[in-house]
Amino acid sequence: MRVGIIQSSYIPWRGYFDFIDSVDLFVEFDDIPFGSRGNWRHRNQIKTSRGPKWLTVPVNSKRELPIDQVLIDRSDSSWQKTHRRMLQKWLGDAPFFRDALEIWEEEVAAASDTISQINHLLTRRICSYLKIDTPVVRAREYAVTGAKTERLINLLKKIGASIYLSGPTAGGYLEEKRFREAGIRLEFKSYDYPPYPQLWGDFFGPITILDLIANTGGESRKFLKSLSPNGVIVT
Repeated sequence: MRVGIIQSSYIPWRGYFDFIDSVDLFVEFDDIPFGSRGNWRHRNQIKTSRGPKWLTVPVNSKRELPIDQVLIDRSDSSWQKTHRRMLQKWLGDAPFFRDALEIWEEEVAAASDTISQINHLLTRRICSYLKIDTPVVRAREYAVTGAKTERLINLLKKIGASIYLSGPTAGGYLEEKRFREAGIRLEFKSYDYPPYPQLWGDFFGPITILDLIANTGGESRKFLKSLSPNGVIVT
């Protein structure tokens, strides 16, 4: 079984969903520290006529607090209106804008008080729209311990994984020998995508998946898969 494990992200880019579509089980790694503010856990970008702009969910957090315990800052009640206004302004002319807005509005409205819950609901809803049937679960359900590579190996063993798909930036800290010792194949995801019809000038890729949905609708899957194969690090 091929398993992918990444922290949740707020309305992430298409590579995140290609990653989910590339595994048999996807685990949101949200029982690890949130880290500093200004990361992908609570914000993402939208393309505008003036370049990419951030859509940020305000949170109350400490670096050491687990992601799935980070609360949305309810003292800032304007963020939903701001995000809706920006989506309307910069994606409103896209042919399938209503699809993208409906996904965002319904799941944000249904979410609880944590950023992890919003991310989880949005991810599952977007997967459904893109016809991705990979199960999406949370690391907290497996109650593993350890740090860095050890924690990943413990989680993969508990799940029963034979292959671990990692994001390419993890190569700097993953201990490859641990995977060899555990008998788990290690692969790095390739992110190499074709352009799609898009508003506001030259194509720009690293933005929220809502841009792809608003511009291509039911054809989104045609633009979802990486053009290059994954890298195999440990066989």
